Amino acid sequence: MTTRSPKTYRKKRDFRQTPEPKGGVKNAGGKKPIFVIQKHAARQLHYDFRLQVGRALKSWAVPKGPSLNPKDKRMAAEVEDHPLGYAEFEGVIPKGEYGAGTVMVWDTGSYRNVTKRDDKKIPITKALKRGHVAVLLDGKKIKGGYALSRIAKGKKPRWLLVKMKDEKADARRKPTKSETKSALTERTMKEIEKEEKK
Repeated sequence: MTTRSPKTYRKKRDFRQTPEPKGGVKNAGGKKPIFVIQKHAARQLHYDFRLQVGRALKSWAVPKGPSLNPKDKRMAAEVEDHPLGYAEFEGVIPKGEYGAGTVMVWDTGSYRNVTKRDDKKIPITKALKRGHVAVLLDGKKIKGGYALSRIAKGKKPRWLLVKMKDEKADARRKPTKSETKSALTERTMKEIEKEEKK
């Protein structure tokens, strides 16, 4: 697992300009770790998949977003850790700033690490370091098992995000097409952009 401290997150942003949170310890003492999937209309529309690990959100940019079809292999580019407070960030990052564009909390909930090796559970920090993670998501839109597998190391690690074969798998349902409103505020991307720019 590449070390990507919160300092990297802060260095890329001018908090006098962007409404993004500097930090925040949302759910720091919560019993279940959280996950969030944010729809992000930057230069290219993508979905940011984030898992709480300790006091940070491990993050991946997924161009096509999550799928419910186990046959789909979604490319996921590892990006810098984000602060826990980012899990509730919804708004517009101004032009000229890193990641400029509209951000929606597309889905959110809790998750459980179910990564195993030789029938023994592996802590998520070790699983990330080894390059394979299995989690059970319990979100408002997405539920069930997902696996993240690293396929390339380096400065820009690449992973694959794949839906596990379970009762929540559904090749017919296309959540990124059918679910277009915020899991937090029920707003569309256009409504977020219009209201946040006032």
